[in-house]
Amino acid sequence: MFFDLASLTKPLVTAPLALEYLDLDIDWSDRLGASDWPGPITPRHLLSHAAGMPPWMPYVGMSVFEQIEAINTWGRHRLLNKATWGKSTYSDISYRLLAEILEMETGQDWAVIGENLTGLLSAPWDERLVSMPPGADFDAWCIATTTPFPDPKPGLPHDANARAGMKGHAGFGATPESACNWLSAWLKDFCGRMAVETNLSTDGQIWGLGLQILKNGENGFAELLDNMAIQGVQVISYEGIEDPPSLPPHVPTDCSDWWFHFGYTGPAMFVRPRDLTCVLILCHRLGNKTQLLSADELRARRMEILGKSLPTAKVIKLAKRF
Repeated sequence: MFFDLASLTKPLVTAPLALEYLDLDIDWSDRLGASDWPGPITPRHLLSHAAGMPPWMPYVGMSVFEQIEAINTWGRHRLLNKATWGKSTYSDISYRLLAEILEMETGQDWAVIGENLTGLLSAPWDERLVSMPPGADFDAWCIATTTPFPDPKPGLPHDANARAGMKGHAGFGATPESACNWLSAWLKDFCGRMAVETNLSTDGQIWGLGLQILKNGENGFAELLDNMAIQGVQVISYEGIEDPPSLPPHVPTDCSDWWFHFGYTGPAMFVRPRDLTCVLILCHRLGNKTQLLSADELRARRMEILGKSLPTAKVIKLAKRF
């Protein structure tokens, strides 16, 4: 089965390419057309989402900075907000810029060098994808621009920004086998360079270079993962679409040994750098009514998948299904 990695493209493809090809501390502001930006735009800032980029913008053919000036609806949707330079604000645009920088630096297409490094496949794909409805980006698209929302096309990722401008932040996919093969090399060559405390977000979360620290706390992933006797690469694929269990909220406390990244369409990755352990969940974000699961519902599905799929897991108590 083939899975859209969505935003897991960031830590699994774009961040390794940046570490492979770029000086992380060179300021690219002038070459990107942002000479009056409030601070430097370096690959290190972009990797840790601290370059002041907005979370998201529709892709309509403009350069990033032309579009930032053109949008007059900032603040009217949670995806349409200007960020503060130096504080991490999760941003698809940061990684879109990294892809542009990589192409300028190497003279090659981002997708081509990504495939060559990772063995993963970039869109468009021949493999069948699970059909998913538009998410929050549809509403944001309609607020930000009068350009029509892109029609779904076979072989392309599901979210609108990926379909229209996926470089850097999305656009790669994997089978469980290809993901496992790349993760073995990724853990050895890139994990330790990415899992370094780099920036705080505005809500106190800690970002490294493409990964975020997972917090401890009751009903959280860190405790569940710590109770599992696992080491090395674990890839779990889940093709079901039933509704997830309900689950009490997670109240974060201190930092755990785990780092993580989530993908919009469902996949999730958890990494423990001290012993090079990685758990990758490949799943979809649909419920049994073919509607998108909420973030809390998707969290519950991921926790259930972990508890049921890893044989030595201590399965947490889950409330009855909806």
